Amino acid sequence: MDEYVDALKKKAKDGGMPSDVFEHSVNYSDVVAKHIMKWSKTDHYAQTRSANKYTVTKKEGRWVPTPPMYSQALEPHWGEIRPLILDSASQVAPPPPPLFDMKDINSQFYKDVLDVKSIGTNLTKEQKHIADFWDDNAFKLNVVGHATFGTKKFSPGGHWMNIAGIASETCKADFSSTVCAYAETSIALFDAFINCWYFKYKYNLVRPETVITKYLDPDWKTYIQTPSFPEYVSGHAVISAAAAEILTNQFGDNFAYRDTSETEFGIAPRSFRSFREAAMEAGISRVYGGIHFKNSCIVGTEEGKQVGQLVLNRLHMKIKLHEK
Repeated sequence: MDEYVDALKKKAKDGGMPSDVFEHSVNYSDVVAKHIMKWSKTDHYAQTRSANKYTVTKKEGRWVPTPPMYSQALEPHWGEIRPLILDSASQVAPPPPPLFDMKDINSQFYKDVLDVKSIGTNLTKEQKHIADFWDDNAFKLNVVGHATFGTKKFSPGGHWMNIAGIASETCKADFSSTVCAYAETSIALFDAFINCWYFKYKYNLVRPETVITKYLDPDWKTYIQTPSFPEYVSGHAVISAAAAEILTNQFGDNFAYRDTSETEFGIAPRSFRSFREAAMEAGISRVYGGIHFKNSCIVGTEEGKQVGQLVLNRLHMKIKLHEK
């Protein structure tokens, strides 16, 4: 990035920008940067580092750690971080999940559990590829005999930032358009994660794996590793849909591209006809992986769309006000 900034400075000077205008511009940018850094320190992040940990209880339907890590809950206070654009973490609210009920075979929850179990037991080669492609497990614990070791991939947010880069390269976007795509996508991802995590820990819903192995089949296993936080809503669905709205606005709908993000991890690329199609696939991939109920992915996709649109509307409203 420094080389681009230096190139822009050189272009300004070579283009005849008066020295006083150049110096005032650089000084002003420093003032803005310092203001942003000062403001960032008040986002409540520091307070969450020493906040209480998630309390594991035996209450039916409440999330508990899952194998093989049985790790403590990840970032239970992330929903308390100040968003960049949303008025609050809860501004875009999903409906409550179906009530936990494994006694009534006709209950919606029971049906949702059976659906995950059936899909996970009968995965096709294509569904496995989709689950692997969108797994994006930043730290997977592998257990081989008595040995354990971790492997890393992209985070979900990192995957979508890479897609922003692929899109920029595909259409040969200029520097300004590329920076805009990265900036707006990262803002949407940031707020989408906060929004999603607020509701994850509001509802604290149990993962399919825990329910299936307890009530239906003790030997059933997920295809991918279950992350260490509550089920509802699907983080993949929320953040993917939010990012897709940003990228659709930037590059257009029906923007076909080939996602090679996972190639370095030995996973074949996938092609998409649009960012929204990719977001839908990212959401349903979690059902194929056995770690989410389908309802969570459907609701999460809609939630993410709303977050993405809200981010776009407010960012572009501010730009128009500034231009006036």
